Amino acid sequence: LDAADAPLADRVNLVFAGTLVTRGRGHAVVVATGMATEFGRISRLVQSVTPGRTPLQENLDRLGSLLGKAALVIVAVIVALGMTRGIPPLEMLIFGIALAVAVVPEALPAVVTISLAIGVRRMVRRQALVRRLPVVETLGSTSVICTDKTGTLTRNEMTVRRLATSDGTFEVSGVGYDPLGQFSRDGTAVPPPPSVIELLRGALLSSDARVLLDERGRWRVEGDPTEAALVVAAEKAGLDQSAVNGEQPRRHEIAFTSERRRMTTLHDRRDGALVAYSKGAVDAILPDCTTRALDGREVPLRESDRDVLLALERDLAANGLRVLAVARKRAATPHDAERGMTWLGLVGMMDPPRAEAQGAVRTCRDAGITPVMITGDHPLTATAIANEIGLLDGRRVITGHDLAGLSDEELARDIQRIGVYARVSPADKLRVIDAWQRHGDVVAMTGDGVNDAPALKKADVGIAMGISGTDVSKEAAAVTLLDDNFATIVAAVEEGRIVFSNIRKYLTFLLSSNVGEIVLMAGTALAGLPLPLTAVQILYVNLATDGLPALALAVDPPEADLMTRRPRDPGAGVFTRPLVILLLIGGLWSAAVNISLFAWLLNTERSLDEAMAMTFVSLVLIQFCKAYNYRSDRFSVLRKPFANRWLNLAVTWELVLLAFIVYAPFLQGPFGTFTFGWTDWAVTAGLAFTVVPVLEATKWIERHGYLGELR
Repeated sequence: LDAADAPLADRVNLVFAGTLVTRGRGHAVVVATGMATEFGRISRLVQSVTPGRTPLQENLDRLGSLLGKAALVIVAVIVALGMTRGIPPLEMLIFGIALAVAVVPEALPAVVTISLAIGVRRMVRRQALVRRLPVVETLGSTSVICTDKTGTLTRNEMTVRRLATSDGTFEVSGVGYDPLGQFSRDGTAVPPPPSVIELLRGALLSSDARVLLDERGRWRVEGDPTEAALVVAAEKAGLDQSAVNGEQPRRHEIAFTSERRRMTTLHDRRDGALVAYSKGAVDAILPDCTTRALDGREVPLRESDRDVLLALERDLAANGLRVLAVARKRAATPHDAERGMTWLGLVGMMDPPRAEAQGAVRTCRDAGITPVMITGDHPLTATAIANEIGLLDGRRVITGHDLAGLSDEELARDIQRIGVYARVSPADKLRVIDAWQRHGDVVAMTGDGVNDAPALKKADVGIAMGISGTDVSKEAAAVTLLDDNFATIVAAVEEGRIVFSNIRKYLTFLLSSNVGEIVLMAGTALAGLPLPLTAVQILYVNLATDGLPALALAVDPPEADLMTRRPRDPGAGVFTRPLVILLLIGGLWSAAVNISLFAWLLNTERSLDEAMAMTFVSLVLIQFCKAYNYRSDRFSVLRKPFANRWLNLAVTWELVLLAFIVYAPFLQGPFGTFTFGWTDWAVTAGLAFTVVPVLEATKWIERHGYLGELR
């Protein structure tokens, strides 16, 4: 080759370290060793990539720092207010410490870890194995999925799709190596004519592959996948491999080589002579053909016929099919078997898309995720598959050579207009990922080979293939697909979104509770009222809300529209503007209700201890109401209100504990409670329930876009 910049896949004059020689022999001149080899370049690329922190880690660090500072300021202000009103310093110090404990979400690390672990468990059930826990949430932020074609979008099972003989062009149905399928012409099912039978007989006799049904009921191949596709097509036409080989035993073989690009076998005929069948590349077989089969006869192959056959080959190739020619020679000998042959026809085959790939691509688009194909295959093949599953969507197809001609700035400018990259190298994949990341996207990248390791490390989420992937690629990746299926990536993204959504529900509920407690304490202090809660009561409220109900939100079922929302901006933080408003309204309403209750009780015949006890119970009950409301930031609580059975159990358990605190004499002293009557329960529960319509009204306003965009 003269081109120094030839793509790696086109450097057919080179052998590479780490590859296997399956047949033949030869001499080679060593032109590179060590880090100068392709293996060395890949190793250097892997070492140069440093994985970054996940969006969740960044957001929680910022939130933790903010809450810590806020807790110090709030506690200092409230303690100062209490001391100016003559409350003993020691009492205010204890109270301040209790309030600080309530403000800081101590269970946050546990809830995040539990949410991520549950997400990992669910992903394994959906055939995605996560090796690094934090990447679960990153999956939920994914906005671009760069995927290989073979085995991920396709079945990695070659299948004959079209046959062209003297009787015309025929479509073949069926997928993979299952011998179920039929033949059709112009959309109408037809039995295979004699010309198709003879074409497939020749392809079958000149093939060594076998297709077997294993003990798990799956078809597996022994031999070359291309030959296996021919065997399956022949069986669809009613040709049994064992029977045909028994009728016409193979006597001689001229093996396939990369130089010859064809394989020829000679078989017995009933008259004792030999018949030769040859299959291979069109430009390798057509020059040796002097006749063509027509209506059971052999007629001369004219120059115009050759032009028609070559045009037909180009048409099949343009549809992404791999094209083979099949020819025959009667009364052949091993010395002249490949001269003066009769043209039988063309076979067009492809690795078909997975049945679920089209639906998964559609789900990506609904979820605002951009699917991109990056493959080493021919651009025509890649384009055909991309169009069939709806991935291209009007975008361009470029090759590795085209990509090399683009500067980084040009690539970044055009990145959204390119849907398929064909004939690419490992370095090309790094450039594509980098361009998307500089565009502000979170990129997931699939890979299965050693040469994919740098790209897997560079991507925000590296995804290795569990079946076809190498150990190096699995080590570099954060996620392994156990079924090598693109649809599994989409399922993993959904699980990542569920995890982040549930963490956000937990934080919304918890911080709304904290706002309610802080404003309650500050409001009563500013109003000149006594402290409405004791330190023990504050700690218990914190336990009741930061405990089981909050943990139950971490395992909340997903919302119905989760995979129709746009990907979350990783730099936007945990909360959106509408969510902050919902959080604040819940907290402020809780504070307003409890300040009003406390002030009203102090103006009745109730004692201070009774007023504090009823305020305490009201605060706990209002938290439970908010827990159900914060299961969604947009949908009504009346839509499947009790779908979270863990939340139901948690609230039930907390209500039982609350009843013990209220009625058990040995707990009334420490918690400052008294035996409630029906009226006391009616007042506290009724006031607590008022938060439901308030939050419902806020959600209605949010759904209509008055408070900003819901994300």
